[in-house]
Amino acid sequence: MIDPLEDAALDRVFRTARTYNGYTDEPVTQDELRQIYELLKWGPTSANQSPLRIVWCTSDEAKEKLASACSAQNAPKVRKAPVTAILGMDMEFYEKLPTLFPHTDARAWFVGNEALIQESAFRNSTLQGAYFIIAARALGFDTGPMSGFDRAKVDELFFAGTPVKTNFISTLGHGDPASIFHRLPRLDFEDATRYA
Repeated sequence: MIDPLEDAALDRVFRTARTYNGYTDEPVTQDELRQIYELLKWGPTSANQSPLRIVWCTSDEAKEKLASACSAQNAPKVRKAPVTAILGMDMEFYEKLPTLFPHTDARAWFVGNEALIQESAFRNSTLQGAYFIIAARALGFDTGPMSGFDRAKVDELFFAGTPVKTNFISTLGHGDPASIFHRLPRLDFEDATRYA
């Protein structure tokens, strides 16, 4: 049996980790963004589909463009964060399955099956988005995942002419503790689970 992680690691990733609305001025480097991806890519997806595609908005121009598609509450967060990641889903992910899942013709499962493509791309890119949050926290960063944006506009601004569609966005950096809300409750085991 593998030993469980130490409490300090579990706290960092889950128990004391928070969603941040603001960040310090400490930058996030391209090398650090690569480290986050190189960690999150190992999280499992169905048939190793790996549909997640990320745009790292690091320049003022990209942040302003993304902010223009965000709600009034979220636009300032995007402008001020060191990085905002657009977490997208490649709707043609199955074209990479001959490489990613080579032991059977998994591509054939999806070609022409739009409902299965949509369901699989959304489910698995969402999983990978969660791995992004966990990887960032594990490497010492904080995140602010959010809805509250015009998905069609983000698609037009960042994914035009590609098969990629936006799933969600998340700010990223070194969190400013003054920007977080009081810890909200979670459901107890008895309220959220049952035995069958």
